[in-house]
Order: sequence, then C-alpha cells, then structure tokens
Amino acid sequence: MLVNPGARLIDGRTGEVLAGAELRTRVEAAAVPDEPGPVFLPLPVSVESVVRYIAALESGRPVALLDPALPEETLKEIYARFGGAECHPDLGLLLATSGSTGSPKLVRLSRAAILANAESIAQSLDIDADEVAITTLPFFYSYGMSVLNSHLLRGATIVVDDRGYLDKGFWAAVESLGVTSLAGVPYQYEMLRRVGFDPAKYPALRTLTQAGGRLRPQLVADFAARMATVGGRMYVMYGQTEAGPRMAVLPPDQITEKVGSAGLPVPGGRFTIEGELGEVVYHGPNVMMGYAETAADLAKGDELGGVLHTGDLGRLDEDGFLFLTGRTKRIGKVFGVRLNLDDVERMLDVPAAAVSGNDKIVVWVEGTPADDLATTLAERLNVHHSGLRVRGIDKLPLLGNGKVDYQALERQA
Repeated sequence: MLVNPGARLIDGRTGEVLAGAELRTRVEAAAVPDEPGPVFLPLPVSVESVVRYIAALESGRPVALLDPALPEETLKEIYARFGGAECHPDLGLLLATSGSTGSPKLVRLSRAAILANAESIAQSLDIDADEVAITTLPFFYSYGMSVLNSHLLRGATIVVDDRGYLDKGFWAAVESLGVTSLAGVPYQYEMLRRVGFDPAKYPALRTLTQAGGRLRPQLVADFAARMATVGGRMYVMYGQTEAGPRMAVLPPDQITEKVGSAGLPVPGGRFTIEGELGEVVYHGPNVMMGYAETAADLAKGDELGGVLHTGDLGRLDEDGFLFLTGRTKRIGKVFGVRLNLDDVERMLDVPAAAVSGNDKIVVWVEGTPADDLATTLAERLNVHHSGLRVRGIDKLPLLGNGKVDYQALERQA
C-alpha cells in the first residue's frame, strides 16, 4: 500500500491540515468509477489534486498524470487515443515522456515499480513520519511525483504550496510549518543562489535534494556547504521517468570526495556500462514495463524485464559510484569532429546549453558571454573557432519539468 494511514497534507496558503479520518473521508468522496481504461488526471498543485491522486491509485485503474497546462486539443487527443482501452492488470501509472511536445508517448509503470522506487528513495533519504516536505515541483513531473510517493509511503507530512521559490509567502510557509526538506532541479538551485538562500533562516530545514539534470559541481559544493553549516545535508540524485524515476543517490558524506558523481544505485538496483560508447544500463524493479503510443500498448505486459538502456554515457569508479559523461544522442559535429554537447556545457561555469547546428555548435549562455569565450572553447575542444557560436540569452528556455528546452534553442541556432 503506497499511502500510509499516518500521512498528512497541509495547505501551504491556509495552514489547513488534512489527515486521519478526515483525509480518508475526502479520498473516498473522490473515488473514481469502475470503468475501462486509465484515469486521466491533469493535476495542478493543490491539496485536492493529491486527494484525487490517492483516490485514483486506490481504484485499481491505471492513472495517467497530465500537465494541466497542456493545450485543450492535446488533452482531447490523449483522451481519444487511450480512453476506454483494455489495460494490463499490473499497470499502475502512465507518465508523459520527458520533454515531449505535441502528442507524447507514455511511460508504462507497474504498481510494483512505483512502490519499489518509493521505498528505495525513502530508505536512501531516511524519510520517516517526522519529515515535512513542501511541494516545489509539479505532480505530473516524475521527480515531483517521487517526492509525493516517498513521503506518503512513510506517513510523513506534505505541505502543498504552488507559489515557488521567488514568493515570500512560500518561505513564510517553510518557516511557520516546520518544513524539513526542499527538492529542486538545476534551474531552481541557480535561482536560490541568486536570491542568497540561507538555511539558517529556517530552523527545521535539514535536507535538500536535487535531480532533474546535472547541477554544476560548483553549486553542488556550494549548497552542500550551506547545509553543513546548520547540520543539514544535501542529496544529489539521478533518474529517468522510465525508472519510476530514481536510479542513484549520492550520499551527503560523499559529495566532496566524489564530486561530479551521480551516486550509488538505489537499494535493489545496479548499473552496468555497456557497448562501445559506454552506455549506462540500469537493472532494477522500478524499470518501466515499456512505452505506450497506442491504446493497444496499454494491454501489454512487461517488455523490458527490469533492464533500462538509459541513453546516457558514463563510467563506474572503483567504489561503484556512477559518473555521467554525456548522452548517446547529444553529439554534435564540427568539420567532421564528433563532440559531446554535455562536455561542452561542463566546461562553462555559468548556466549554458549547447546545441548542434549545420556543421557547427551553438552555445547559449545566460547573460552576456565573454568576448573570447568562443576562442577559449575552441582551443579546449581542439576545433577551429569558426565552428562555434556563443550567444547570450536572458534566460534559457525551460520545459514544464524544469529541464532545458533544447528543441526551442535548436530552432534558433
């Protein structure tokens, strides 16, 4: 059972607490009818959304978590494509693939996979009934869902707040409601750095977690140090929606020694490095059953057998810590020379995104780039400077899950 009876929900704006018998009554009132096909849930960040999510999970029907901001035409297309379909009895959740636009394919996650990952994260982060997490990510995004699931499992408290890091009311809720942990993706940590985040202002806060892409090592060290000054901790995590979604956690006491690492596999999982390029392959009970592009796919069983080819490139050190080095598809060419675009980004100490153009690489840098940056990059990459373009941008475009919208940048390259 995913939801521990001791779990509590608090409305961050009003302070209203929903727990115990009252929470159970609200969940039962939100029960969904026993009909064929998945339950479609466009979920804004609200207490009522969490109640509907719990009710849908308990219905036994697969639950499709959707971005409420999707265009109405896209939502209608998804409903028409998958509504009323026969579903495999093990199917528990359907999530849109990261970065999908238009009409996305869905990740098929079994109930067992969701439960396994919630348990492994609860173990890795020492989540117990005393934890108080606040919502900082949308529920339809797998990282936001993971925070929700792992805390519901352990009977912890979830402060449901839709305001975000730049709102004073959000921070007032963090302080007054005794929030113990914050989750964030890289752009949110860049934001926290700019606003001068000081954990000492929030006595109950003791844990930061980061996933959703690579955070610059300088910022990992920075925020780990900030938390250490108040006896707190920072966890760096690595995952994919296809793994329900977490695969690795870097323990706080290893951040300095293993700087840049994605961490160790979560309990029950393991990594292998395979192929000529060194692709990261994850093995674990939280791996998806497969993708769904048509209604017929919802009736399929487990197609992957707990083995996920991540599309990431990496290596394992002598202690089993994973270090990511790029993506199999994040490769650009300059005059015939293959370049890893993630490596290009790692060479910069500012928020940046590299995309491939017509026999060139375009690097978008937040703010005004230095005049000699293209020449310096070219020298480090051992390519002619004419194959690189460095452009300034006020703010990198982001997808709904907080990751860089590379497609938008490619259209401008």
